[in-house]
Amino acid sequence: MTQPTQPFSEGPERLGKHALAALVAADIPTGAYVNLGIGQPTLVADHLSPDQHVTLHTENGMLGMGPAAQGDEVDLDLINAGKIPVTELPGASYFHHADSFAMMRGGHLDICVLGAYQVGANGDLANWHTGDPDDIPAVGGAMDLALGAKETYVMMSLLTRDGESKLVETCTYPLTGVACVTRVYTDVAVFLIGPEGVLVRETHGMTFEQLQAIVPVPLTRCE
Repeated sequence: MTQPTQPFSEGPERLGKHALAALVAADIPTGAYVNLGIGQPTLVADHLSPDQHVTLHTENGMLGMGPAAQGDEVDLDLINAGKIPVTELPGASYFHHADSFAMMRGGHLDICVLGAYQVGANGDLANWHTGDPDDIPAVGGAMDLALGAKETYVMMSLLTRDGESKLVETCTYPLTGVACVTRVYTDVAVFLIGPEGVLVRETHGMTFEQLQAIVPVPLTRCE
């Protein structure tokens, strides 16, 4: 389902969360079966085109999820895994939680889009616990998604509140999945992770050189 690699480009402004969600949505191939993780990834549903014929799966047991519900559309019995009211598309179906996990673990999803605390240069994913004793661990179904989907995309801000890069040489937080991430979408750059290392497809609001200065991983421009 991977889209052809685009040559490197630079955008004038860093991306807000909705612009980032739109970018992710535009990269999802036609006809894909996709799970959107809790948090920012849920916004991708609002930017998918009907012409893409993408089928959204939710961990709590639904296929055919539509955009977030608004106004009179809100039905508190119709929510995604993040407890956000959503809409249903024609042909939507509902099923037991165990069946939902069987889809996730059985390789039936083309793509999952998850948030992250850290992503390693080899594609390792850490998104459930920072190791802080005061944090409440909440892995949920992330490990099932990260390893069960054919591709794992990450959607996150590049820097922590302390200004440190979340894209790192080696993850220091407990891992969710090993070598599973193929793309990282951030507010300032899109990274492709593969056997050739970490490629930068595009930057937003900074140059490639400025990006390399804040990311402690060797980067290469997409040709």
